[in-house]
Amino acid sequence: MSTLPLPFFSCASTRPPFSFSFKSSSPSFSSSLFPFQRRQLFRSNSRRTTRRFSSVFYSLKAKEMAELVQDKESVVAAACDSGGGKPEVEHSRTFLEARSEQELLSGIRKEVEAGRLPPNVAAAMEEFYQNYRNAVFQSGVSNAVEIVLSNMAAAFDLILLDVEDPFEFEPYHKALREPFDYYMFGQNYIQPLIDFKNSYVGNLSLFYEIEEKLKQGHNVVLMSNHQTEADPAVIALLLEKTNPHIAENLIYVAGDRVIADPLCKPFSIGRNLICVYSKKHMFDAPELAEMKRKANIRSLKEMALLLRGGSKIVWIAPSGGRDRPDPLTGEWNPAPFDSSSVDNMRRLIEHSGAPGHIYPLALLCYGIMPPPSQVEKEIGEKRIINFHGAGLSVAPKISLSEIAPGCENPEEAKDAYTRGLYKSVVEQYNVLKSAIHGKQGLEASTAGVSLSQPWN
Repeated sequence: MSTLPLPFFSCASTRPPFSFSFKSSSPSFSSSLFPFQRRQLFRSNSRRTTRRFSSVFYSLKAKEMAELVQDKESVVAAACDSGGGKPEVEHSRTFLEARSEQELLSGIRKEVEAGRLPPNVAAAMEEFYQNYRNAVFQSGVSNAVEIVLSNMAAAFDLILLDVEDPFEFEPYHKALREPFDYYMFGQNYIQPLIDFKNSYVGNLSLFYEIEEKLKQGHNVVLMSNHQTEADPAVIALLLEKTNPHIAENLIYVAGDRVIADPLCKPFSIGRNLICVYSKKHMFDAPELAEMKRKANIRSLKEMALLLRGGSKIVWIAPSGGRDRPDPLTGEWNPAPFDSSSVDNMRRLIEHSGAPGHIYPLALLCYGIMPPPSQVEKEIGEKRIINFHGAGLSVAPKISLSEIAPGCENPEEAKDAYTRGLYKSVVEQYNVLKSAIHGKQGLEASTAGVSLSQPWN
């Protein structure tokens, strides 16, 4: 079986930083928690925790992020008081105690000088901050200062925590929701970057149809294009009001880069992942190619086991990576699908023992966090962040049986099936592009794609 070439959800400013202070009556970030104890609790118990399926409203208010961080610390501190004993390692509280931009940025330098933060990671964090700050201020939201400081303080703390004690992803990683809710952290972080006035969902009724099939024990696969590292959060934010079960339970086929990059890992920990090595990076280090191939086989076996239980929804990008702009025109379009990846997923669904369905999904959100124009071998890409509209659309399911009768052999049917899925994604994508970039809004709807803004 060939490997799945599927990474998923994969920032620069020239303006000097400005100074502001953070004074709020909201709960403080700091506490007496030692994150070594926090790590021991939420990491060692993560496989035993029961995930709660609930719809949560993620406010733009920074107060909620402060409460989230405080809740993370108070839960673990209580557990430690009940018999955890003295911690072996004391985690720096530099970022959680920052009350201004100056304190937050000077904290990066402090951690480098203390030997707790590698200089290259520190430089990326500072650039990350500047770009996130500028993007949130583009939104014009009144409490931008508070949002930026609280969200970046939480992100920096989690990045430092992982540098100190790197999280290791299993082939199947289930989102960590407690005692610290990494999913909610990612939602709160990305939400201020989405221009909801210029965002749309296509064919909302089909998302309801998908939820009904999941309730009936069916499996669903979303064959999608892939645009940014923020794709999972964008999908969840556009669906959380109407389809929270999909938003929270979607399993993403994830490339190794987003589970290795220090700036990505805190966001990846909050998602359900099947971890694979992308074909695009399979031979970056030839001596590791065989190890990567075996790891992908293990991941495919994990996915097969999951699908046997039914009621699973999986997102996969058969292109093997993020869409890139055309080098001549600068236009962004969905990258072509790889037929072997489509066929692998189709066969897994068909042999799961539960009814399965494959839907073509289109995603447009490159404006929020566009990837580099070229595929890069090295981890640690430069990240650009913007405030921008986003779009998501799904089309009716497509089965191989609908296409195979017109083909002369199985190989031709496999290719025709891949083309059919890809064509649907492109058609939906073009409608989203007309609505968002063409400024046509809801009027861009067609007979095949009905746009709506369900958060209004």
